[in-house]
Amino acid sequence: MSDLQEKNTKATLYRQSSSSSSTDLDDGPAPLRKMIAVTSIAAGIQFGWALQLSLLTPYVQLLGVPHKWSSLIWLCGPVSGLLVQPTVGYFSDRCQSRFGRRRPFIATGALLVAVAVFLIGYAADIGHRMGDKLDDHVKSSAVGIFALGFWILDVANNTLQGPCRAFLGDLAAGDARKTQIANAFFSFFMAVGNVLGYAAGSYTHLHKIFPFTVTKACDIYCANLKSCFFLSITLLVVVTSISLWYVEDKQWSPKPDSEEDKKTPFFGEIFGAFKVMKRPMWMLLIVTSLNWIAWFPFLLFDTDWMGREIYGGISDGDDKMKRLYNKGVHVGALGLMLNSVVLGVVSLGIEAVSKKIGAKRLWGGVNIILAGCLAMTVFFTKKAEEHRSNFGAMALPTEGIKAGALSLFAVLGIPLAITFSIPFALASIISSSSGAGQGLSLGVLNMSIVIPQMIVSFGAGPVDALFGGGNLPGFVVGAIAAAISSVVAFTVLP
Repeated sequence: MSDLQEKNTKATLYRQSSSSSSTDLDDGPAPLRKMIAVTSIAAGIQFGWALQLSLLTPYVQLLGVPHKWSSLIWLCGPVSGLLVQPTVGYFSDRCQSRFGRRRPFIATGALLVAVAVFLIGYAADIGHRMGDKLDDHVKSSAVGIFALGFWILDVANNTLQGPCRAFLGDLAAGDARKTQIANAFFSFFMAVGNVLGYAAGSYTHLHKIFPFTVTKACDIYCANLKSCFFLSITLLVVVTSISLWYVEDKQWSPKPDSEEDKKTPFFGEIFGAFKVMKRPMWMLLIVTSLNWIAWFPFLLFDTDWMGREIYGGISDGDDKMKRLYNKGVHVGALGLMLNSVVLGVVSLGIEAVSKKIGAKRLWGGVNIILAGCLAMTVFFTKKAEEHRSNFGAMALPTEGIKAGALSLFAVLGIPLAITFSIPFALASIISSSSGAGQGLSLGVLNMSIVIPQMIVSFGAGPVDALFGGGNLPGFVVGAIAAAISSVVAFTVLP
């Protein structure tokens, strides 16, 4: 990354870009404390994401959606990311509100999160009022309400996350070092949100704090999910309010006779961004796409893997098998919390390490770790199956198997920290030198994340079913993609 740093440390390059402002960015980079205040919003965003990743796939299956189709519920995330983040990025680059360019979108995203959380948490209750029977295997109305809330939640998260990242680019004003540090802190606060979210998800008695959450249609597992979301929205509202109050986002207006005065259709702008994209950005998009083909199967089904393959439970089985499955899911949430602790610690050291060895070596190296960990899921799954074949289907995994599985979660925090930081820092630095808007450039980068997610969402269920069900086929595909991503990162990244 050193070559890019040398090219982009001058703020004048940024002030010449189409995302510059005649009123706010000419003063140079903002103090780091203000940039850190903005990154704290990531804790609120990621608290909700952590709950999604750890609890919602099992919750969907409890509502009656078969395992092989549950990945399609997650398709809303990639689709909304594909459409919403570039759109929000484009219009936030040009927003002339008196509240600033980014703050209106961040506030709107937080409001949408509150609406979505209510729909998801109360899906079973609303579905019951709409006619779902308690003994129905598939609670169709509840699934519909849940899907609507899930779509709104993903739209809200994309409305929040894109402008937050772009806001950091604005505040950095072309300073490459501050851009890297800000994105590293963004990754750190994502880890903080993850720890809080996974800790809440692994605590099975949270519903006792909110006793009203237990209803006829909503059992203890569902009530715990409701309670987690109440805590999530509280954290998001607090950190968002403090950040938007503390950090000024001055009203933006284009410079006279600049390119920004020309009215370019939105999709023309998107396609134009691809048309003029330089080789470094294309290489970044390729590595990012491969990276997310590797990550998404595990992020989607990690707790399901613990409940199904490691603990041998079944989400739609009898009461004993359900309890076994839920026990595994909660242990998986503990693993995700360990993952987030490692993520947070590693995030604080990214800038120093990348300065010494370079971004391409760092990213390529951690993708080898990612490939190895995904491959090891096969080993621990086979060990768990062997143990159950010897001691019975209800036998809990040995401490060694459990520790090995949890160690995979923890070690995966290392490559995840790089995934949450390096691509976004590179995109901000490249966009500053090329004259592209921060919001639009980060939206384009997000497309290289969500398109692989769409591929995985469409393909994971059928591929798993083709090989007899379970999660291992998707994990193996992820391991292969991670290995390829490592090779490409070493060879083509600048």
